[in-house]
Amino acid sequence: MKRSYSKYSAKDDFFWLILRPWIFIPRVLYILLTFIFLFLRVLFQGNSKNKNVQKKLSKYLFDVITDLGPCFIKLGQALSTRPDLVRQDWLTELTNLQDNLPAFDHKISLKIIEEELGSPADELFEEFPDSPIASASLGQVYKAKINNSYLAVKVQRPNLYFLIRRDVVILRFLGTFLSPLLPLNIGVGIGQIIDEFGKALFDEIDYQKEAENALKFANLFKENPNIFIPKLEKQFSSKRIITTSWIDGVKLKDRALLEENNLIPSSFIKTCVISGLQQLFEFGYFHADPHPGNMFALKGGNADCGNLAYVDFGMMDTISNSDRLTLIKAIVHIINEEYYLLAEDFQKLGFLTKEQDLQKLVEPLKEVLGGSLGAEVGNFNLKNVTDKFSKLMYSYPFRVPSRFALIIRAVVSQEGLALRLDPEFKILKIAYPYIAKKLLTDNSEEILEILLEVVFDKKGQIQIEKVESLLNILFKDSENINADLIPVANAGLKLFVSKKGSEVRKNLLLSLIKDEKLEFTDAKKLLALIRDTFSPLNIAKSAVQNIISIV
Repeated sequence: MKRSYSKYSAKDDFFWLILRPWIFIPRVLYILLTFIFLFLRVLFQGNSKNKNVQKKLSKYLFDVITDLGPCFIKLGQALSTRPDLVRQDWLTELTNLQDNLPAFDHKISLKIIEEELGSPADELFEEFPDSPIASASLGQVYKAKINNSYLAVKVQRPNLYFLIRRDVVILRFLGTFLSPLLPLNIGVGIGQIIDEFGKALFDEIDYQKEAENALKFANLFKENPNIFIPKLEKQFSSKRIITTSWIDGVKLKDRALLEENNLIPSSFIKTCVISGLQQLFEFGYFHADPHPGNMFALKGGNADCGNLAYVDFGMMDTISNSDRLTLIKAIVHIINEEYYLLAEDFQKLGFLTKEQDLQKLVEPLKEVLGGSLGAEVGNFNLKNVTDKFSKLMYSYPFRVPSRFALIIRAVVSQEGLALRLDPEFKILKIAYPYIAKKLLTDNSEEILEILLEVVFDKKGQIQIEKVESLLNILFKDSENINADLIPVANAGLKLFVSKKGSEVRKNLLLSLIKDEKLEFTDAKKLLALIRDTFSPLNIAKSAVQNIISIV
């Protein structure tokens, strides 16, 4: 019999569980006691130098998370991507949470396949194995064969709806109850953050929804030759079964594994981060669970951008157009060190209340984010920002809007994945040039408005330093200067002569007038800057580089 799952409802699900005290009370006590014992063991053994003690402790941590079930495994997966937060010997064990969990009974899998698809597995497929090739938090994957092609058949774990419904309610109850004890203001609204997590999990156990997500995601990246999405096999998919083409790739677990397969780790880092930035800043639709078990390195590509495959589209989320543009503005304001405007961005996004005196935040923000493009850029990553923001959030009323819970999870997981492949990786070295290039090549009305804010001040005068800063971020010490020069030059020229460029032309003309007189100083500086950046020699080098990359 096919199941129909309800949507997540914090109120309805709470009343459902509270009316079943024989389920609620024992489970709460079990979770609390489990974490108390875990805390005590970490407290007494966490700093031990004995490798055997640490190995046993990491195995205990894995067993605890696995035993607590799918909700806690999902939280553990997020930790498994952070080598900067979790010690290496624990991290190795936690990585197993991604796709190496204990499998459920194979006979149950066969029964679910027959219930969902209407026929036994051995009748549906030419070959169907006796055991799964991978087992994750919500399901296990089989490598089946049909028409001489291999397929990935993911079968959902039994009783999943009940387990998730029960534990999300309990997590929300404990989170809300314990939030006053948390050291940071993240405790404010933690119930809403868990609600977002709950909604995402309820969507994730609906494999029909996942199938729709996979088709949408594939369509967004159809023009990107470096991103591969497995083909959905609709005839073998249902609410608890999803079948796709098989991905023959290498999981992004560690650098050595990639190098063993003659793959260049840095090329996949760039593809991974750029595709993540595209999801957030271009598509407004993103993969919210980008851990190494869901991403594969493929053969092909080049030393700059490797070929990357995404799988598992259960946990996806969207970002509104307004939030997307405000985030782009925020990055521009960080680049330009405009901390009052950055505080305004935080306010618009909901990280600060409307009543907050933003002027008081200018110096603290400067202390946290200042110098990110200067001498400190080599040491700048999200972990450094997080550490500094921890102090800032303790002193000032920052809060995490619930709608950003999955965005933060995705970005932090993605940076953690990159750090596993390259401990020296700095996300800003890719993120800043990406934003700079987007401002200089995207001719949409919204991005053009942001670009005008960078180029011209409120009086309409050219801000040479900011234009130079933008070009420096894109081209200075860039490994891809030749690949970016021609696209930026073409986009700039097209914009200037187009209908949309009327505002640019008008502002340029107005910038020449100062005190009712023509003043060409700033215009000359701008022309000199453009001439030096887009010199014929540089353009020629760019053309040659592009031809070589094609060949």
